[in-house]
Amino acid sequence: MDKETGKAFDYNLFKRLLAQTRPYRLTFYGVALAGILLTFFAVLTPYILRNIIDDAINVRDMDKLLVLSFAMLGVLVGQVVFQLLFNYYANWLGESVIKDIRILLFKRMLGFRMKYFDNSSIGVLVTRAVADMQRIGEIFSQGFFTIVSDLLKMLAAASMMLWMNWRLSLLVFAILPIILYATRLFQKAMKVTFIEVRAQVSNLNSFVQERLTGMKIVQLFTREKIESDKFREINEKHQNAWLKTVWYNSFFFPVAEIVTSIAIGLVVWYGGLQNIANIDVDIAGTIFAFILYIEMLFRPLRQIADKFNTLQMGMVAANRVFKILDTDSRIQDDGTVQKTPVAGDISFKDVRFGYLEDEEVLHGISFDVKAGETVAIVGATGAGKSTIINLLNRFYEINSGCISVDGIDIRDFTLASLRKNIAIVLQDVFLFADTIANNITLKDESISKATIEEAAERIGVHEFINSLPEGYDYNVKERGTMLSSGQRQLIAFLRAYVINPSILVLDEATSSVDTYTEKLIQKATDKITEGRTSIIIAHRLATIKKADKIIVMDAGQIVEIGTHKELLKKGGYYSKLYEAQFLAEEVA
Repeated sequence: MDKETGKAFDYNLFKRLLAQTRPYRLTFYGVALAGILLTFFAVLTPYILRNIIDDAINVRDMDKLLVLSFAMLGVLVGQVVFQLLFNYYANWLGESVIKDIRILLFKRMLGFRMKYFDNSSIGVLVTRAVADMQRIGEIFSQGFFTIVSDLLKMLAAASMMLWMNWRLSLLVFAILPIILYATRLFQKAMKVTFIEVRAQVSNLNSFVQERLTGMKIVQLFTREKIESDKFREINEKHQNAWLKTVWYNSFFFPVAEIVTSIAIGLVVWYGGLQNIANIDVDIAGTIFAFILYIEMLFRPLRQIADKFNTLQMGMVAANRVFKILDTDSRIQDDGTVQKTPVAGDISFKDVRFGYLEDEEVLHGISFDVKAGETVAIVGATGAGKSTIINLLNRFYEINSGCISVDGIDIRDFTLASLRKNIAIVLQDVFLFADTIANNITLKDESISKATIEEAAERIGVHEFINSLPEGYDYNVKERGTMLSSGQRQLIAFLRAYVINPSILVLDEATSSVDTYTEKLIQKATDKITEGRTSIIIAHRLATIKKADKIIVMDAGQIVEIGTHKELLKKGGYYSKLYEAQFLAEEVA
């Protein structure tokens, strides 16, 4: 769908959208049939009224009046019944289609690389999965079927008018091109406007979502006025985009109403002349029927324009959603090795990587971790420590080199098998708005509550969890805001421990953690690393001293490898880092 051309309709996109209705073919055809029957009943109504006036009332035929009245009643009942079926099942079809597309979209996003989310606004993605989906549903519930039904009514009404009185029909048809031309201009203008509307909606959602998430920073740095001014500016752009649609509607619909009134006036005038001149004395019923047919011919044009707005907004939304579905940002999962558990041998061989194509972060690093070893990685901020964690789990793909587990390239593992063997505890712990138990198991039904409690006792956090209201059933709210950073990290330790991973990757920062919680974290660290391969981004002296090996990084390169004592003897980079960063902790 081309933003610049303002093309009123994208057939290929619509064809792709219709393909989503295949599982609901019977409902699709049923709605189409209901629309056809509605057209049949709609054109019968004026015709029966014409006969009632000309063939029953004018000649005072009571029997015919009774028969035609019952016929009219039957037609009206038929209209009500099929209108109900049409409305309900058109909406049902729309909701079913967007349910399927939303599942496809969410499944697609679950498989995207982390790089995709690094470069995408979460607010925009939420808009695609929620608001845009509703617009797509309206294509079926309020757009496509209604437009087709109205077009059929127009065609049927025009045919009936020609059959009943061709002279009056020509008067009406002479006016018709004016409203058709106006409708066409209206549709093209609205297409461009609705693209702008959807863009502004996405910008507004993205801004609000980001500021609400970062409200603590906003208030901490007293940016309330600045953010309020930004919001006012974005909100004004959003308002102006919508006002354009209001302006076009305000102009088009009065024009359509005037044209309709002119057509009715011409029919009444010409029909009256015919009657006065005795050319057609039985024209009263025909004039009455023509007034209804004109409404049936012209009103759908106004409604079609309105429904076409809905259709175009849905098409714009569909285009945005399909762009995400067509995005090739998935991690290649064509490995065949399924090995659980693994022994835990890890090897990095000349690994090079950059988050951006022309900016390398890791410059050919190589190291080996034997099964069961605990390896600490130390270095200044930006040295590449966290990048190693991301690469081991294939959150990102390396540029060159090889990463292997048990001598097998990690790309040869299935993603599920690889990640099932590795547990990560990050410094920035994410918890869902759910109970502690569900945040630990992540709804894995194979992990019982008894297993959770037993694991919690082993790593020393059972008492802490039981001290909370409702214990394991305590709801931590969105992002775990009801817990402190240290408490969230303890939950993350337990989450990793219950799955019994072969390899543990741990970012065990304890900044802003009280002494009691730090002791709990230390105990949990000792227990969780016991008997398994562990790679730890070390922030505390105790962890470094206990490590079997220390990897020292600087600017994306490994500068030293050895034990704590060995590295101190060298008097190199680690020794200086130790004196600057860790010695103060030892003195304290």
